[in-house]
Amino acid sequence: MTSRLAVIAGPTAVGKGTVVRHLLAEHPEFKLSVSATTRTPRPGEVDGVDYFFWTQARFDEAIRNNELLEYATVHGLNRYGTPRKPVEDALARGENIVLEIDIQGAKLVKAAMPEALTIFIQPPSWDELVRRLSTRGTEDASEQEKRLATARVELASADDFDYQVINDEVAKCAQEVVELLS
Repeated sequence: MTSRLAVIAGPTAVGKGTVVRHLLAEHPEFKLSVSATTRTPRPGEVDGVDYFFWTQARFDEAIRNNELLEYATVHGLNRYGTPRKPVEDALARGENIVLEIDIQGAKLVKAAMPEALTIFIQPPSWDELVRRLSTRGTEDASEQEKRLATARVELASADDFDYQVINDEVAKCAQEVVELLS
């Protein structure tokens, strides 16, 4: 397998992170690109491992210096972006890179790097997506409503991706992603 850039996206609470963690644990030939964000770390998250937790000023500097492959404001709150240099360096070394990013970012990466394979993770149903968001306990009711409104819009863009995979079972979903990349 030649080096590939895989872009994994989908609506909030669809389980992107869980699928990507499973994929990386089972397939060490894939490496995760670490995104930058202006949001506060969640419990257990480590700077430089889970995300680069940047200030608004540092994020502005990265934009000015064209250091980001893509960036966006997500849920009207925080900014997220993919540092360009680590991705380009890893691909040049022949590594397989996975980006776990939002829908807007996935479209920007595809425009900048048409060779990227974009995969949209679908929920098994709307009700299951709502259940997953409400039971993870990381957002209050107001934030959940914002995220669900965004999810409705994001689900409508699934056909813009190269492939769609339903996350009804994590291991199965991760295996389908690996097969698409092979």
